[in-house]
Amino acid sequence: MENNTQGKFKSKWGFILTAVGSAVGMANVWGFPYKLTDNGGAAFLAVYLIFIVIFAYVGLSAEYAIGRRANTGTLGAYEYAWKTRGMGNVGKIVGWLPLAGSMLIAIGYACIISYVLKALVQSIDGSLMGVDTGTWFESFALTEFSVVPFHIAIVVITLLTCITGADSIEKANKFMMPLFFVLFVILAIRVAFLPNAFAGYEFLFKPDWSHLKDPSVIVGAMGQAFFSLSITGSGMIVCGAYLEKKEDIIDGAKKTGIFDTTAAMVAALVMVPAVFSFGMEQEGGPGLLFVTLPRILQDMPGGRLFAIALFLAVTFGGISSLQNMFEVVAESVMYRFPKLSRKVTLLILGIITFGVGVFREPIFKWGPWMDIISIYIIPLGATIGAISWFWVMKKDELLDEINTGSKKKYGDTWHNIGRFIYVPLSIVLCAVALIFKVAF
Repeated sequence: MENNTQGKFKSKWGFILTAVGSAVGMANVWGFPYKLTDNGGAAFLAVYLIFIVIFAYVGLSAEYAIGRRANTGTLGAYEYAWKTRGMGNVGKIVGWLPLAGSMLIAIGYACIISYVLKALVQSIDGSLMGVDTGTWFESFALTEFSVVPFHIAIVVITLLTCITGADSIEKANKFMMPLFFVLFVILAIRVAFLPNAFAGYEFLFKPDWSHLKDPSVIVGAMGQAFFSLSITGSGMIVCGAYLEKKEDIIDGAKKTGIFDTTAAMVAALVMVPAVFSFGMEQEGGPGLLFVTLPRILQDMPGGRLFAIALFLAVTFGGISSLQNMFEVVAESVMYRFPKLSRKVTLLILGIITFGVGVFREPIFKWGPWMDIISIYIIPLGATIGAISWFWVMKKDELLDEINTGSKKKYGDTWHNIGRFIYVPLSIVLCAVALIFKVAF
């Protein structure tokens, strides 16, 4: 197939850091600590880790594989997978749903990261340290057009990191992702010295297995693992498209899973012990990041510096995820409309993202927007992807790509895990989301 990608990753670690950057985002920073706390701590964590292993091993590696096999992103990958069964025209249609999910989630995500950038700027100038955090958050979260300059900055900065495709994306993530981890580790070390922090660690690592009697805990862990790895039937395909044939796909998927889980854990090691130490109620989502944590940092010696570290790290994590969403859509648009240049395509995406998003800046607008996408579009797209790779695409083609560059040969066992475990689990999650209106 004709090469429609914008170059290849220059190193294995460049690929892994880019993939980790794609996966690391709000699901790790404010979603995982809250769900961990709300669902029994260590018991939830144990189940979550089991699902991470399964999903990284088959689901994530399959998305990398189809991207590299088709040598292109979402639209071309679905067309290729269905063409192996003589149904390429069907593939041309079904790929649009998961691709739409990437575009729509980018619109809402840019609003969220605009909040983070505002918090970073006010941490730098020190003004965040002297406000009532609840009132401060409401002052822009409940107001129209309150973060426009930050919104523009986020969209422009992210698009600039995509300007030359794989090369600029790899360079950006080689800088952002190591710094993300370093900053969160520094924060975790500081939190360890807070009074009563040990209670938070005990909750995190001492399991109460009775929590697993509640099916919602298991389903919650499964959903968190699934979407933390960004296996949406779209997002990770383009990473595989930029991967050299010499690289081991499953090894790369394992490392992505390890680093994504590490990111979630260091976030939890900051959030949970801090909340326990100050005797505050654990919150999820924006309340944790923009109200609870700033209030805690205000009372900590050196809190301003740690606020800068926190919001800088979250900004990097957010931009790296948004970068992936833009790249996914840009690559597929250029695949379908090859006369469009990369710069023009990115400009169009930037205008759409800001033009629609600027009217959704208040939390009561982007919140429901993200919920609708997370409940309806993303789970459906992920399920369509899982079925396409393991039930539609010819097994021999998928296995051939999985084994290209691999030191170990994978066969029926790997494929059957995908077909009879991973696909049914993705269908279960989709059904739970649609029937019970659950946003994972």
